[in-house]
Amino acid sequence: MEKIKIGIVGYGNLGRGTEAAIEQNRDMELVAVFSRRNPEDVHVKNPQVKVLHISDAESYVNDIDVMILCGGSATDLPEQGPEFAKLFNTIDSYDTHAKIPEYYSAVNEAAISGKKTSIISVGWDPGMFSLNRLMGEAILPEGATYTFWGKGLSQGHSDAVRRIEGVKGAVQYTIPIEEAVERVRRGENPELTTREKHLRECYVVAEEGADLGRIEKEIKTMPNYFADYETTVHFISKEELEKNHAKMLHGGFVIRSGKTGEGTNQIVEYSLKLDSNPEFTSSILVAYARAAYRLNALGQIGAKTVFDVPVGLLSPKSPEQLRKELL
Repeated sequence: MEKIKIGIVGYGNLGRGTEAAIEQNRDMELVAVFSRRNPEDVHVKNPQVKVLHISDAESYVNDIDVMILCGGSATDLPEQGPEFAKLFNTIDSYDTHAKIPEYYSAVNEAAISGKKTSIISVGWDPGMFSLNRLMGEAILPEGATYTFWGKGLSQGHSDAVRRIEGVKGAVQYTIPIEEAVERVRRGENPELTTREKHLRECYVVAEEGADLGRIEKEIKTMPNYFADYETTVHFISKEELEKNHAKMLHGGFVIRSGKTGEGTNQIVEYSLKLDSNPEFTSSILVAYARAAYRLNALGQIGAKTVFDVPVGLLSPKSPEQLRKELL
């Protein structure tokens, strides 16, 4: 079997999860990991995999079929997405929802110029939850869609907090407001503001001498991340962060509450309960890497989202197998 050759850009939690996910897919192999760090300081599981500086990536355009971008959405992907889309088929997990349209445009232009295929905003939200929102609205056009996240650690929001000057380490938890969830499940179809659906809770390790008031204000007023939410900030020690906040549990659910026929109530719910947010997200990235490779082979270039990808392309199984085994 000829294997799909994969590269990884960035080797944090998402990059490590991606390496583990590739090992579970027999039709793929990891060729190289690219990092902004000194390659000698990056230790991957498989000693056969090359570890290179990110500046060396361009020399691997003929050796890698799909590059999986594992950087953060706050600062990494806005630069790396278009840059790599010119050279490789790419997958990323860009998750700043409000800025997806402009990010799509930048990546689309770059991918078309290089005749490559880039699937953006892949993960569970945006990603799997996006698909379930679409399905719910299409099937139950008269109704309302509700998305709840957590309780769990958000990688993107945690990364955004860590980028603030004076922050040494941080995690952020998203917490659904139970009263809002129960009203939706009862079919009340309430009109809920962003602030009425979730709380955000941050645990921050500040650098010695840092202005804690400034850090807290920057977190609470950060657009697209915290400004629209009731946010609590706790300053803790490095030891407490490592002891009590190392796990990356997460999850959530999408609920479509609607009516059919003569006003019959119908409720559809899709939920996730994750022991490891980055490992699950990585597994989705890897499945979509297969789809990007296949789409490019079909001549479908440019940027794509999960809405544009036939679901059968995610599976290593043939169309014949899927019809026989899963339909």
